[in-house]
Amino acid sequence: MPVGTVAGMTEDERFEDLVDEFQRLPEVTPPGASRGFGSHALRVHNRIFAMHVRGRLVVKLPKSRVDALVEDGHGVRFDANKGTPMKEWLAVAPESPLSWAKLAGEAMEFVAGARKR
Repeated sequence: MPVGTVAGMTEDERFEDLVDEFQRLPEVTPPGASRGFGSHALRVHNRIFAMHVRGRLVVKLPKSRVDALVEDGHGVRFDANKGTPMKEWLAVAPESPLSWAKLAGEAMEFVAGARKR
């Protein structure tokens, strides 16, 4: 079953599939390489681009992209339990039909590109 599909898969299984797909890339570090915040995160060049938090995929994207996805009902701005939603982080709604793999790929490119700036 392709990553990003919902039928018959838990969010944990969906994230495990996503990790399996992305950890094959040489510049990506899979979850488990650190403890605490980000311990369930995929990293590119040691920077988090996607993580699994409270059953949701959380991705780092440009603010304008997060704004559009929130407006379209695909998720909410991620709040790391500090009371302030983060502008460049989207927590994908469980019912969103968007592909987790495509969102994670977009996030990876955004984070990797930010490193070069």
